[in-house]
Amino acid sequence: MSVNQQAHAGPPYGQPQPGYQGYQQPGYGGQPLPGVPHSQYGAYNGPMPGYQQPVPPQGYFPSLGFPSKGSPVSLNSDTSSLAPNFVGLLRAPPASGALPPASGASLSSGHPVYSQFGQGDVQNGIPASAAQMHRPPASQPFLPSSAPTPVSQPSTFQQYGPPPASAQQLSNHMAGMTIGSTSTSAPPPAGLGYGPPTSVPPVSGSFTATGSGLYTPYTSSQGPPPTSVSQGLPLAQPPFSGQPTSTQRLPTQVPGFAPPPSSTGIGPSLYPPTTGAPRPSPMQGPPLPGQTVAGPPASQPNHVSSPPPPSTMSGPHPGPPPMSGLHGPPPPTHPPQPGYQMQQNGSFGQARGPQPSYGGAYPGSPNYGSQPGPPPPPKRLDPDSIPSPIQVIEDDRSNRGSEPFVTGVRGQVPPLVTTNFLVKDQGNASPRYIRCTSYNIPCTSDMAKQSQVPLAAVIKPLATLPPEEALPYLVDHGESGPVRCNRCKAYMCPFMQFIEGGRRFQCCFCSCVTEVPPHYFQHLDHTGKRVDFYDRPELSLGSYEFLATVDYCKNNKFPSPPAFIFMIDVSYNAVKSGLVRLICEELKSLLDYLPREGNMEESAIRVGFVTYNKVLHFYNVKSSLAQPQMMVVSDVADMFVPLLDGFLVNVNESRTVIASLLDQIPEMFADTRETETVFAPVIQAGLEALKAAECAGKLFIFHTSLPIAEAPGKLKNRDDKKLINTDKEKTLFQPQTSFYNNLAKDCVAQGCCVDLFLFPNQYLDVATLGVVTYQTGGSIYKYAYFQLETDQDRFLNDLRRDVQKEVGFDAVMRVRTSTGIRATDFFGAFYMSNTTDVEMAGLDCDKTITVEFKHDDKLSEDSGALLQCALLYTSCAGQRRLRIHNLSLNCCTQLADLYRNCETDTLINYLAKYAYRGVLNSPVKTVRDALINQCAQILACYRKNCASPSSAGQLILPECMKLLPVYLNCVLKSDVLQPGPEVTTDDRAYIRQLVTSMDVAETNVFFYPRLLPLTKADVDSDSLPAAIRNSEERLSKGDIYLLENGLNIFVWVGVNVQQGLIQNLFGVSSFSQISNALSTLPVLENPFSKKVRSIVDMLQVQRSRYMKLIIVKQEDKLEMLFKHFLVEDKSLCGGASYVDFLCHMHKEIRQLLS
Repeated sequence: MSVNQQAHAGPPYGQPQPGYQGYQQPGYGGQPLPGVPHSQYGAYNGPMPGYQQPVPPQGYFPSLGFPSKGSPVSLNSDTSSLAPNFVGLLRAPPASGALPPASGASLSSGHPVYSQFGQGDVQNGIPASAAQMHRPPASQPFLPSSAPTPVSQPSTFQQYGPPPASAQQLSNHMAGMTIGSTSTSAPPPAGLGYGPPTSVPPVSGSFTATGSGLYTPYTSSQGPPPTSVSQGLPLAQPPFSGQPTSTQRLPTQVPGFAPPPSSTGIGPSLYPPTTGAPRPSPMQGPPLPGQTVAGPPASQPNHVSSPPPPSTMSGPHPGPPPMSGLHGPPPPTHPPQPGYQMQQNGSFGQARGPQPSYGGAYPGSPNYGSQPGPPPPPKRLDPDSIPSPIQVIEDDRSNRGSEPFVTGVRGQVPPLVTTNFLVKDQGNASPRYIRCTSYNIPCTSDMAKQSQVPLAAVIKPLATLPPEEALPYLVDHGESGPVRCNRCKAYMCPFMQFIEGGRRFQCCFCSCVTEVPPHYFQHLDHTGKRVDFYDRPELSLGSYEFLATVDYCKNNKFPSPPAFIFMIDVSYNAVKSGLVRLICEELKSLLDYLPREGNMEESAIRVGFVTYNKVLHFYNVKSSLAQPQMMVVSDVADMFVPLLDGFLVNVNESRTVIASLLDQIPEMFADTRETETVFAPVIQAGLEALKAAECAGKLFIFHTSLPIAEAPGKLKNRDDKKLINTDKEKTLFQPQTSFYNNLAKDCVAQGCCVDLFLFPNQYLDVATLGVVTYQTGGSIYKYAYFQLETDQDRFLNDLRRDVQKEVGFDAVMRVRTSTGIRATDFFGAFYMSNTTDVEMAGLDCDKTITVEFKHDDKLSEDSGALLQCALLYTSCAGQRRLRIHNLSLNCCTQLADLYRNCETDTLINYLAKYAYRGVLNSPVKTVRDALINQCAQILACYRKNCASPSSAGQLILPECMKLLPVYLNCVLKSDVLQPGPEVTTDDRAYIRQLVTSMDVAETNVFFYPRLLPLTKADVDSDSLPAAIRNSEERLSKGDIYLLENGLNIFVWVGVNVQQGLIQNLFGVSSFSQISNALSTLPVLENPFSKKVRSIVDMLQVQRSRYMKLIIVKQEDKLEMLFKHFLVEDKSLCGGASYVDFLCHMHKEIRQLLS
């Protein structure tokens, strides 16, 4: 038995595998095969010509790799062990052994070069007829030059020749094996099932076995990749393509692609995941011709095998059995979790052992002299071998969760948003207030353009802090107000430089020198610091507040406390669904919880009430009245408020009148037949009431239907699914009329913020109704097909939080920067009347403003760059305040420093907002392509300028950006950019507005949901079970899982879950009795029920909205909705799987590099 035999042929190339009938594959080449569905990748760049790739430099062996933790290099570095994997400066090629020798040359140990190409196979663009294979004698072993045995390898490690070099040394020899030669042609060696000499040249590249290559590359010409033994596919002679690296644990099995039939001209096809398919295990050194390869080892000491996933495939697996022999580096000493092998670093997720279902050696006899056998079937890349979000999150938690994050140092990258950490403010604002896409920004605009990394900050000025962190101090400078720079008006902060013994200070933003006011003078110590440095928050902290003087107020007079006006739709739908009664009941108790300043006895906020359908009803609830009085305004074309005194009242004073009103409203409209509503006049009424009371405030509008009644702002139903994927699709996101934009402008001027609660049963035009909410800094909540029994908890929790949360009114925000950069673009829920001031009628603790910066001059590495965000607002007690956040960033002249200090979560937050704004003006396809292109440019720039020299076939990702492809794919597959058939136009407009003011933690879980195996939860501890990756193949039929994305919580129940667990969680005796209609989990007295409910409660508290609970039974109709959130898989509406998208990104990067 020899290694040269071909494995059994699987299904024809490009056809669905058994078990996946009718499943379309994204064809990654361009030309469709007969009988194969067209590429679904139209959304990316249309059909691709079959992967014409840049020609890699002669003598390079392309193969894909991913960086290890702590190293920005690939898994398959072509340099020798002299180039260690470190995150350092750009690495020069090592002096010796870096480049593989030229054809026919010998390796350092004196052995001839092995090539893996036969005649007619091009490796690096050499014409087919000129390439010839150098083939060593069949029995010659591969002997690396001096190679000490690594201590970590167990003694049973099988060797071929001397043991492999420690850590990285094999790399050079193995990479060097693949150099094509330029001699004259010879007949093709038998056994290489590649077809006649003139067929298609193969991909120049292959899979590596260990810590480096994880992926087959795309072709450098157009054809199939040569297989190598490390993929578990036989060849006539051993190509060496594996290399251990020092810092990386390799997944124990790395599959490759086998070549497609040689007559096709397209690149490798990627099959969908096949649950239970065995994956060939890697080999550290391939066996030589004539050696047999054993089946899976029964007990290989350096191999941690995990339980195999249940096999769902029928028929034989289209691929070779797993190979043993040499496996990757030995497993870590700690025991693996079931089905989950921990890696030593965050690069790759779970590793799986060989599957026990396949036996020993390849069947059949050697075909040395026979004609080539059928080509092996295409292989799918192992999802365990590509960067795992779960692993990166876990690593950051374990590395950075225990120490407090001290903000004293310039340009520090904070822990990830998914890590729980404590912040100590020592001069820079906490990452809870500001996060940046990069904490080390390029010194010049040319460098910034070259890298394409957007420079942006996501700012959440009123963010809620955990109880153990101190709120910003309030500084009162009396009538003179805060000390500011004379020229740029920046506020006093820790970066200002005091000079001349403390009599003047030099501005850190514009360098202007300003006199210190006499009352503010203080002497300096021997270091040049003021002696009161630690007594003054504005000199020692990154975030603080100033009490504003009357100069900072409208019309130079202090503001009145704000008002809340509740405006309730009482049309037929709202009354019939029970909504009106529910709102009135809730408001009776909720009004006792209006926001108030820290030590105040009661809230200063006044309240008012309006109901409406086609006309508006105002209520006088003055405390002196025995009963509330109703006044009707039917002239909606010219809105006015019919009463001043008694409309806005203090809750405590008018308590009995308000309670009486709230009891009467549901009765008054119980028999209504009015179905039509108005909308714009409702906002106008609220605005006029606030104007009359000369105060700012918030309108809470509860609305059910498209406003079609005759009135200003009347809308028509313009919903049209046929516009999707056309140039007119953008109109679906734009308001139908400019009326609401003008209304929003008036609201902002008055400080009238609008929060909108929508309860639609059909199209409502969120894109238009949401305009005022969006531009005034308000929030939209949407409850489609509202039903009392299933939706009331969610609605009431949202309403309570919305009424109670901290909010600033009449807010203006300005971001100042030090010389060299300036704020150029803003994203979020606000209005801008000029290019610098962000105006918000209301700004609450959940809203973020994202700011993009551009260079307008050079920056210096010494001084760095500074940002100061100043927010002027009225507190809920009517106090005018300034909240200041300062942040200092580093500047760099080396691109490597930029890439080492980026934060992918913030980058994705910015890119999503940029794209979601783009759909207002451009076709969705254009927006998607621009996103892919920008990310490809970011990664290509890194590859070209920062990664060590290696072949173009490798995908090399920066360490802190290795999740950029998976997260970007999630943004591309989101409902706004790629809607499925069940997503409504309103849903898309709603999500678009929601994401635009999300913070980084919210976009993180929204685009890559959290998936928790509930059955693995420890009922005795407070901790959450370890999350798993978002893919169907991670789910087991015998388990229960929870998935949350910030808007919904799904509880997925497998068909084989034990009856006892079902009884404990749902209180029913079998799977079939579980009800989909549950909106809360039943309260049962057992540890499992308590644990799961406590997990749900814990997640609800973390999110700004109350998440809807949805029970999903496996194989039920709701499962399609659930699967939509398994974002690593291919989506039904054509979105790529993570694996496919990574390959697509790699192709884009290689095109840019050529």
